[in-house]
Amino acid sequence: MKRANSGMTWIQQPHVTAFLQQLAAAPVITHARLDELPASRTREYVRGLLVEHNALPRRDELCARFSDWSEQALERVTSQKNRDIIRRYIRWHHQRRMNQMGEVTQGTFLRAKQSVTVAIELLNWLTERDTELAELTQAHLDRWQAEGPTTRGIASRFLDWATRTSLIDPSLKLQPHRRGTSPRLDAAAQAELVHNLSHTTDINPRDRAAAILVLVFGQQVSDIVQLTWDDVTVTEDLVTVTFGAVEIALTPPLDEPWRELAATPTHHQTAAHPNSNWVFRGGSPGRHIQASTLTHRLSKAFSSRAARLGTLHELTKLAPVAIIAEALGYSPATIDRHALASSANYMEYMSALSTHQSEAGVRSAP
Repeated sequence: MKRANSGMTWIQQPHVTAFLQQLAAAPVITHARLDELPASRTREYVRGLLVEHNALPRRDELCARFSDWSEQALERVTSQKNRDIIRRYIRWHHQRRMNQMGEVTQGTFLRAKQSVTVAIELLNWLTERDTELAELTQAHLDRWQAEGPTTRGIASRFLDWATRTSLIDPSLKLQPHRRGTSPRLDAAAQAELVHNLSHTTDINPRDRAAAILVLVFGQQVSDIVQLTWDDVTVTEDLVTVTFGAVEIALTPPLDEPWRELAATPTHHQTAAHPNSNWVFRGGSPGRHIQASTLTHRLSKAFSSRAARLGTLHELTKLAPVAIIAEALGYSPATIDRHALASSANYMEYMSALSTHQSEAGVRSAP
């Protein structure tokens, strides 16, 4: 830590002092002991500090949080039989998947919570109608989906699992969400944003660096936040950023915020990040910034989702699907969907233009 004063100021806050006194009463400090204390941001921050400074072993916090959350979620299931079904869904689908991951991502954690929550809502709805899951019909599904918000479509994840485990009729389906309804940032707005971000020093260089990856290369914020300095190469001539097996070259002036960050990384100046290699460090010790936090910061200038969709939409007009997919690290199927949307818009334009010309010809005929 560059300034010990900062640490002392933090420790002397009443809520921090009270928590540390509780913790000091334990004969041995372990993850289990910390879990017994009331949940709070202070508890998790102290846990992170202890891990970063090797006083506690590292564990997958999101996996542990999901385990705790799921036990509480089970209490919301109104039928014992359905509670057993949800318990199996949690254990053999979500927790098994998490256990197979190197580290559970924020996106996986949130999707799992959302999937379980909606599955519980569906099963409780059936219980209110004296219906077992095995008795579920298409009429039930259609009614349940029609009566509630669009988030009920998320139940398709649970229904897929229920089909694989032979709990329901495999022909049952929810109405799929229509693709292509999300707004896109148009090319002119994107160009203006890129120009402004490339020529300003008023915005945090980390936010500028992230914004360029979204606006120019269509990268997802959830992937950007996981970048480490091992993924970034800075030479006199070029800056490259690697996503998986894909290396993206940043030419001037797009490389400027990355060069600024590389010259002054500041990753060694806090107790929370004594050896951090993250490009986008977070508020929690040793962790990268949450995708939702970075998305919120970027939202002051633009919608990251609209910008990414706009970028992919425009790029599909310029190059074949396979080349774009390989260059940006997307699956060909994903880029193909954007290409189809781009072609559809072009065909609509050509059809409208043809109709306009035909009408004009009729009006000008003698």
